[in-house]
Amino acid sequence: MMIPVGYMAKRVCNTPDWLKAPQVVDIYSVSNCISKTFADYIQYWKHNGYWFFDSPEVIQELAKDNSVQLAGTSLFYYEAHEMEYNDESWQPYSPERSFLTNVVPPSRKQLEGFDVVTFSVRTSPECSPLSCNSLAEGLRTNSHCLFASFAEAQTGLASGAFTDSEPGPYRIFAVYSVNWPLTPKQV
Repeated sequence: MMIPVGYMAKRVCNTPDWLKAPQVVDIYSVSNCISKTFADYIQYWKHNGYWFFDSPEVIQELAKDNSVQLAGTSLFYYEAHEMEYNDESWQPYSPERSFLTNVVPPSRKQLEGFDVVTFSVRTSPECSPLSCNSLAEGLRTNSHCLFASFAEAQTGLASGAFTDSEPGPYRIFAVYSVNWPLTPKQV
């Protein structure tokens, strides 16, 4: 089962020269390693217990209040598998309870694929080995460096394809692109 974990604004990068995966055009990874988040957002303490944002409006308000530019960013909505994979077994996890978590799902979303992300520190997303560790060079991914299906991500983990990349646990994310809500200036 997939659970809503929140939103993030990112500056999507084209495929870096060192990633030798000809099918990959750009990087839609959940991690901040290649396609960066809109800001060093954790310092503002507006994120939810999954270390994302409950709505696009929270991101827009944070950006406005702190003079952070959102121009050129893409908005993503994430859902994550309710279990994380560690040491060949699936275990439950939950949001950090000291943060309010009330994710507002989007009315429209476009599924872009599935990412596998490391959480060894147990807070914010760390690495997306498909891009960060070049695993897309040997695994089948789409043009955004994501698996096409949840089953492919799950099989990749179970087969040991991620074993020598980054320390787990690993979480599987559904990555959706969403439109920014209209602001008063756009209406």
